[in-house]
Parts: sequence; C-alpha cells; structure tokens
Amino acid sequence: MKSQVRKVGNSHGVIIPKPLLDEIGIVDGDVVNLKVNKKGRIVLSPVRTEARAGWAADSKALVQAGETGRVWPQR
Repeated sequence: MKSQVRKVGNSHGVIIPKPLLDEIGIVDGDVVNLKVNKKGRIVLSPVRTEARAGWAADSKALVQAGETGRVWPQR
C-alpha cells in the first residue's frame, strides 16, 4: 500500500489507511510509539498500558495528602 508524505503545518505527515491501523489495533486518539529501526525504517506501534497501572502510587499520594475518606459512595 502506498501513501504520500504531506506538509502539515510546520511538520510532515503520512495518512495511514484504516485497514493498516485495524491490523495493529490502533484507533483514533490512541498513543503510539515511533522509532527508526536498524534498517532505517519507521516503526509505529501502539502504547499499551496495564490495567490499573499507577493505582498504588496514586493511593499512596492520597494518603500522604491526608485523604482518609471513602473513595466509593456508600449505598
């Protein structure tokens, strides 16, 4: 599949066809990594975060800030 480099403001961009994005599971708004491999090719890959990543650190920060109340509402 061919595409063309286009000027976008002060940068340049390439339109990535939806079937290619679907193949690697990227949707609008996703964060991606871009790198150049040893063969001089640009590699685009999705950034995947683990579920609940950072929750432990956030909980500790809340405790240090003096937050002692319930997080979930009572029923």
